[in-house]
Amino acid sequence: MRTQGQKLLLLITFLSFIFNFSQVKISGKVTFRNKGISEVNVTLKDTYDGATTDANGNFTFETSEKGNHILTFTHPKYNDVEKPVTIENQEISVNTELKEQISEIDAVVVSAGSIEASDKKRATALLTPIDIYTTAGADGQISSALNYLPGVQKVGETEGLFIRGGTGTESKIFMDGSLINNYFSNSVPGIAGRDRFNTALFKGNIFSSGGYSALYGQALSGALMLESVDLPDQSSYDFGISPIFLSAGFQKLGKEKTYSYGGTLGYSLLSVMQEVFNFNTDFIEAPKGLNGDFNFRVKTKSGGFFKYYGMYDSNRMGVRSESLEPEYDYALVRLKGKNTYHNLSFKQKFGSYLLNAGTSYSYNRSDLNFSTETGEVESGKTQLLNNGNYINFKAVLERKINKISAVRGGIELNNTSEKLDFEEANKHYKDLISSVFVETDLGFSNQLSAKIGVRAENSSFLGKTNIAPRFALAYRLSKDWTTSFAYGLFYQNPESKYINEPADLDFQKSQHYIFQLQRASEGRSLRLEAFYKKYDQLLKIRNLNEYVQTADNNNGYGFAKGVELFWRDKKTFENIDYWISYSFLDSKRDFMNYPYSLKPNFASEHTLSVVAKRFFPEWKSGINLSYTYAKGRPYYDIATKDESGKTINFIRTEGKLKDYNALNLSFNYLPNLGKKDAKAFTVLVLSVSNVLGTKNIYGYNFSTNGSRSSAVVPPVNTFVFIGAFISFGVDKTQDAINNNL
Repeated sequence: MRTQGQKLLLLITFLSFIFNFSQVKISGKVTFRNKGISEVNVTLKDTYDGATTDANGNFTFETSEKGNHILTFTHPKYNDVEKPVTIENQEISVNTELKEQISEIDAVVVSAGSIEASDKKRATALLTPIDIYTTAGADGQISSALNYLPGVQKVGETEGLFIRGGTGTESKIFMDGSLINNYFSNSVPGIAGRDRFNTALFKGNIFSSGGYSALYGQALSGALMLESVDLPDQSSYDFGISPIFLSAGFQKLGKEKTYSYGGTLGYSLLSVMQEVFNFNTDFIEAPKGLNGDFNFRVKTKSGGFFKYYGMYDSNRMGVRSESLEPEYDYALVRLKGKNTYHNLSFKQKFGSYLLNAGTSYSYNRSDLNFSTETGEVESGKTQLLNNGNYINFKAVLERKINKISAVRGGIELNNTSEKLDFEEANKHYKDLISSVFVETDLGFSNQLSAKIGVRAENSSFLGKTNIAPRFALAYRLSKDWTTSFAYGLFYQNPESKYINEPADLDFQKSQHYIFQLQRASEGRSLRLEAFYKKYDQLLKIRNLNEYVQTADNNNGYGFAKGVELFWRDKKTFENIDYWISYSFLDSKRDFMNYPYSLKPNFASEHTLSVVAKRFFPEWKSGINLSYTYAKGRPYYDIATKDESGKTINFIRTEGKLKDYNALNLSFNYLPNLGKKDAKAFTVLVLSVSNVLGTKNIYGYNFSTNGSRSSAVVPPVNTFVFIGAFISFGVDKTQDAINNNL
């Protein structure tokens, strides 16, 4: 037995020796740009033999395989590599250089001048609908929420996005690619119009404060691109109630989930709140409005998508203010406004091409009636009536070159027809702006990308054509740090409301230079941006009479430069989301009726905003704070005639407004209504704007001779809003909690 055991042990030892002797060692190094790559899987194809590279990119393993084989190298961030090897009895050394895998997820994106909030950018999304609804002081309006981002000036006396030294009319807003004319409601001088569009209508947005895509034009300063929602998850019914409005709506989803339709109806009236709060504005007719909309969405069998949205609204108000002219006690202005907007868009893939096409139509009527009052006698009635019809058509064809490169091009038509009736200054303004554009996204690697485009426009009214090149470059410095640079030319027609008689005019022009440094990681985002804008051919105007000004020439010019900072943090503190934005702006312009180059009266040198949100999951409630500080803006009393009656512009009075301060507070509560498993979603909201009651001033109005003045102030210093929003058929409570409502 012992002899047999010894023989068996000897046999095992001999076989082990033979087996070990037949093993062949394979080793090498895997690199990218001469640096070793760790975690690369190195294997012999169709075998179990292989290894993983170490921190320096080195690998080694042994195999008993013989003959011709394939050695594979795989890593999620690099392209797979296969190398043939012949295994005999000697050691094998294989060194390999990998190429970076181009990926939409990993590729650096050009972001100079723009902030995107969409499903694709959810990790660093800014101002999604949830963000907007829960930003104290934003009143659920997209435009108001944008005031808490860097680059946007706080201007309360008139509507519009005042971006980096530009006027409110120098920024444009688009829906599904189509221009929205008259995004804001009609209003009276000194009171800003509100957003006409419901924030819940949109699923995402791209806000550009400069250097934006060649797909968009007719904006000297910036653009806001809104993308409407697709098919709803399920049918639902919605109700909203507060002391100032009532609303109801529904969305019906088809059984096969290929189509949906819905609508809303709302009515607003401010008279109840006038009895509660001490308003600065004397409303002789409380602001009121009626609005309704309808939508349908259809997904075709071939994968196409139709969207339609139509809306109508009307509003009225009347305001009395102390007259600045000594012969009258009061000045009165009454408004009747009407507006309708329709948008139809279509998206479809045709092989390697994607077609996006859309058209929109809008009609706007603003009926302003001016009068004076002495004692109880009203006189001097004057009507200023504007009617506008606007048609927009746009088609974009896009083709992917690879995963992160694409080329797109298209056409756009903007037709405007406006009529103004005011005593002797009647007019009918017509213009067709025809545009063609082409743009390419070039992804050289995951670290380097570029966007190059050009846009050409022709105006039938001006009888002139412009060509606007655009260029942007982005480079990833490290895992979390990227830098971007953007340059572009931008053109815009002179404002039609100032074109009341023949004039030799040209496009207004601006040049943008933007440099950005950004750090983005999970839950945190830091943006530093510097910019310089040069303006040429700005509009100069003169007075036709007390109410109407007319274009004179395009001899205006100016500049705007500054730096901006934005920091958002959703990670450091549990259930707390906060952001801080700061803007420094240095700007001067000689335009409109300015006698020479001045700091614009809508431009504040320093603007600081802080937003903080704390959510309590166990109570399903949240508290939101926002604070805005803006350095006092300049103001001017610009006279148009000297003492001899000669027409000449000169500054009669100038000064600086006091600094703007506003602290806002809001509470949100999500109670359970009905049965525990019922599909219902309810939000109760309490919002207080300007909690401390700071008496802010937006500017001054002056009498004809400059001897008297009055401050332009908010309609009310502090305002309290209480409302309830209820949805049946869909429960979004958990979504709201997850998004830190």
